[in-house]
Parts: sequence; C-alpha cells; structure tokens
Amino acid sequence: MESFSVRCIFKWSLRADQACKYLYEERITLWKAESIDQVIEFAEKEASEYSDEFCEFLGFSQGYAMYNSVQENGIEVFSLLRESDLEPELYLSSFFDSGLERESKSYKLPTNH
Repeated sequence: MESFSVRCIFKWSLRADQACKYLYEERITLWKAESIDQVIEFAEKEASEYSDEFCEFLGFSQGYAMYNSVQENGIEVFSLLRESDLEPELYLSSFFDSGLERESKSYKLPTNH
C-alpha cells in the first residue's frame, strides 16, 4: 500500500463572530491505499462523516502520494478556517482549482454546492 495525504474542503455554518458571508475549512488527513482513486474514496467517506450540522463537505478533494509512509488512516495533520464572501464554487475555483495547478484529475469537480 502507498501513503497519501488528502485535502478536503468544508463550508461551516454562520458564526456570530464572522466578518464575511462564509467560513471555509481546509482539512488534510493521511491515508494508506492502493491508488489515488481509492484514497479519495476513503477520504471523502471520512469527510462525509466528519461534516455534521455545523459544516458541509463541498465534495472537493485533492490527494498527494507521499514519499514517507503512514501507519494509520484518517489522521488529521492540518486544518485552516478562512472567512470569505465568495460563493462555494467561486471559492474553490479561486483557491484550489484555478486551472494553474500541476495535478492530474481523477474525477470531475462537483458543480452543485
């Protein structure tokens, strides 16, 4: 099995202290899987479980095959919350899918958020 990191994006519910219209979370987890497609499947399942009444998984994931191996699946290693007035689709295309990324696509970006 190979080791991967996967970044998933979430939209959080409005909070009282928010200055902007939306609050997004970028979250990175570590995984072991046979392929990039399999790891995306694992991470998106976990992302659906992670999201609850306070946040929504936007269906956007990016995977990276790591050089070092991991011992466990689903370990969260990074999370960043960012406020923005951009609608979800525009937010994703502005920060994560601008077309300038050097990456291979294994599936199509969802268009309905």
